[in-house]
Amino acid sequence: MSNRAGPLIGVIGSGSCSSEEAELAREVGRRLAKAGAVVITGGLGGVMEAACRGAVEEGGLTIGILPGPDVKSANRYVVVPVATGLGEARNVIVARSAQAVIAIGGEYGTLSEIAFALKAGVPVVGLGTWKLSRVGQVKDPVVRAKDAADAVEKALSVVRR
Repeated sequence: MSNRAGPLIGVIGSGSCSSEEAELAREVGRRLAKAGAVVITGGLGGVMEAACRGAVEEGGLTIGILPGPDVKSANRYVVVPVATGLGEARNVIVARSAQAVIAIGGEYGTLSEIAFALKAGVPVVGLGTWKLSRVGQVKDPVVRAKDAADAVEKALSVVRR
């Protein structure tokens, strides 16, 4: 048996989200844990908490990269809290630590994480999240998923390549 953890998949989204987004995130977390992936989030509420909850319910490992200096600020489903004291700059750590990112809904912080991930070459799978366009760019760089199962499959498939 290997001592290495499974693939590290970021789940990003707003700290306050709709019940539909929370259920999507929880299902994504569950499916990632069942597949042996480690879930990394920003460690707070909303989408982050729901994804961690789903993963923990399946016996998975979760990492929370926290904006503040206190590990106690992590949601209760974060197994490994990392207090950075970096504020929103911690978004770079979340984006660069993951092998793929699943973005669910989100506000401007999520948009920044998407941008940091794409700039670092980390694939981003989107569920009801930002659509990106730029003059001269024909295709949105975010891979679109239709549901939680599709998002997890797409994220894990790019990691396996």
